Amino acid sequence: MTLRTACWWTFGILSAAFLVAPLALVVAFSFGENPHATLPFGNPTLQWYRELFAGDDFLAALRNSAIVTSCVGMLSAVLGTAAAFGFTAIDRKVSRLGVQLISLPVMLPPLVLALALATAFSATRIPLGLGTVIPSHLIFTQPFVLLIIYARLTSFDRSLIDSARDLGASSLQIFCTITLPLIAPSLIGATLLAMAISLDDFVITFFTIGGGMTLPTLIWGMLRTHLDPTINALGTLVLVLTLGLSVIAFKLTRYRG
Repeated sequence: MTLRTACWWTFGILSAAFLVAPLALVVAFSFGENPHATLPFGNPTLQWYRELFAGDDFLAALRNSAIVTSCVGMLSAVLGTAAAFGFTAIDRKVSRLGVQLISLPVMLPPLVLALALATAFSATRIPLGLGTVIPSHLIFTQPFVLLIIYARLTSFDRSLIDSARDLGASSLQIFCTITLPLIAPSLIGATLLAMAISLDDFVITFFTIGGGMTLPTLIWGMLRTHLDPTINALGTLVLVLTLGLSVIAFKLTRYRG
């Protein structure tokens, strides 16, 4: 190994350690008996998880997160898949422009998008709640589903559909027996990715939820009042859920970006 290669390896390892170390500390403190979330950790314990699950605020936030995440995942799958089919049926240049326009919210700063949504809901006098959080999340989760399904459909073998149509199959039969089974891994993966992004969102949720709470906003509220290992336990749960959904999504969609 040359000196240059060793330097790059060292730089890469230090960079990875710098990024991973805070997450590792969050997980470690959630299992330590030290009530002040400081070193030393103390003996391993599940006390903070028991206290977390015993709280009414956590159960309410978990329920809200489950509702928002599941609704966003299903709606993103339906709307993103429908949009992807529509774009593949038109001219390639026009479809690329349409995909870029729909993907614009992903490139906007979350704070700007959240402020715009909150202003729109206030101007139209729509009461804030889960009913405003779900469509707000759809704005930045649907493009991910659209991009993944659109990329899958552009490499789709159209001769299979033509053969089935020549044999007398209806459009519904073609979709259910040919198209859907072939795009199912990408569709499931894209849906899980949208759910992971929705579950982890804080900024847009904070501006559009009103008086309710989800898991990320609950963490924010707990940090403002006190700091104890139950926050680390909650952070660990959100981390595991988000990473788990993302890893499965990337595996199913064979993501290489």
